[in-house]
Amino acid sequence: MTNPPAPLPASADVVVIGGGIVGVTAAWFLARDGFKVALLEKGRIAAEQSSRNWGWIRKQGRDPIELPLMIESARLWEQLAGDIGDEIGFGRHSTTYVAMNDDELAERAAWLESARDYQLDTRLLTAAETDELLGRDDRRFVGALHTPSDMTAEPSLAVPAFARQAAAEGVTVIEGCAARGVETTGGRLSGVVTERGTIACSAAILGGGAWSRTFLENLGVFIPQLAVRSQACRTTPAPEIHPGGIGATGASLRRRLDGGYTLGRTNASTFQIVPAAFRHFLTFVPTLWHRWGMAKIRIGPDFFGPLGHARWTNDQVTPMEKVRILDPEPDHALLADMLATAKRLHPKLGDIRIAESWGGMIDVTPDEVPIIDETPGTPGLWIATGLSGHGFGIGPGVGRLASQRLMGRTPVVDPDPFRLSRFSSFRHLGDAQ
Repeated sequence: MTNPPAPLPASADVVVIGGGIVGVTAAWFLARDGFKVALLEKGRIAAEQSSRNWGWIRKQGRDPIELPLMIESARLWEQLAGDIGDEIGFGRHSTTYVAMNDDELAERAAWLESARDYQLDTRLLTAAETDELLGRDDRRFVGALHTPSDMTAEPSLAVPAFARQAAAEGVTVIEGCAARGVETTGGRLSGVVTERGTIACSAAILGGGAWSRTFLENLGVFIPQLAVRSQACRTTPAPEIHPGGIGATGASLRRRLDGGYTLGRTNASTFQIVPAAFRHFLTFVPTLWHRWGMAKIRIGPDFFGPLGHARWTNDQVTPMEKVRILDPEPDHALLADMLATAKRLHPKLGDIRIAESWGGMIDVTPDEVPIIDETPGTPGLWIATGLSGHGFGIGPGVGRLASQRLMGRTPVVDPDPFRLSRFSSFRHLGDAQ
């Protein structure tokens, strides 16, 4: 913490729990709509996955269920980035998924057909067009899927900049203060209990990322969300081969402001087995099957860790206070393999090296689509979580939809695909046992 903690307000219209991309943008939108808002972050703003992601803001490759919300989110990104005026690396730098063979190109074409109704500027490139785009002539790729209007930004800069602007527009941003639970009156939310006291309010949004399930389980609400560990790195400076994101089997790149690249690999995650994994196992089987070739499943100390099974009362220290920032160790062997793959795919990168690496915990739902809904049993408490590893881009849209639903206003998109009730494994203690 570089600044003294902000005073805890006695009351607010809305309390937002979680200082990532969803929580920050939801709080900002609510303040702009005239609400008195307190934003709680147990550690530092954007210290977890909102600053550890790849920095892609893409429509390309999205589940068609998400596309309407992502299209709205892209519009909001341009608006918010314009409002702050900070250098956050934001721009329409495009997304390109190259195809190594005809099967991959067919997959790219199938996605394009599934998104046809949304009239995106995405198109399939030939091998020659792909070479021209990437400044090469070796026909290494048989083609690519390319979306010129897709965007990128620097995660570690963007979300803190949004939070500063939200504070300037009236949001009380409180770092180093965990939410412990809620209070209810007449069956409705009437306050959020923090480690420093209670904030009276009539509504709250839980945008806690991987921590959301832990917080809700303590309230007797069991949502199908698991945390998976992923990793990424930044490289030393290298020649520019493309200004935006380049996706490929084995290694994906995004050009950075500092002249290097952020490097990651799709589906290269570790599912940490915790008690909730047994409760929701059958619901997650399709996701695990889809990821089986690249994902790892591990059981170990995390079973008893902060995202495992925990119960507490509102006057007790919570797992969120014991671990302010999730900072898992990355898989260094995997990162080394990713770097070697990137060099093979893109020889112009030269002798780049890993300058910094990090791990992160991703909040994943069984269908890899967010949950944006009111909490069963606690009217007034709204959930905005489960962004499943692609939340940086869609985050402002999720924040906007959550804030609109809380206010009872016409939502920007149909909220039904994001309802919690779509999962058969969902349970809360008010249900019949």
